[in-house]
Amino acid sequence: MTHLLLFGLGMQEILVIAVIVLLLFGGKKIPELMNGLGKGVKSFKDGMKEADVTSTDPDEAKQDDTKR
Repeated sequence: MTHLLLFGLGMQEILVIAVIVLLLFGGKKIPELMNGLGKGVKSFKDGMKEADVTSTDPDEAKQDDTKR
């Protein structure tokens, strides 16, 4: 297994990138960055679900508009 499926990068390239990121951001900052990234992805998914509900059920969206 010479290449991983991650953009065609091998294990050595991924290790080099990981070391560079560790040197740039430090050990304390990386968990904070990942936490922010996770919150962003969760917010995006919630927004997509909300948009999907309103686009698939226009009658429900009209009822919500009349309640306001």
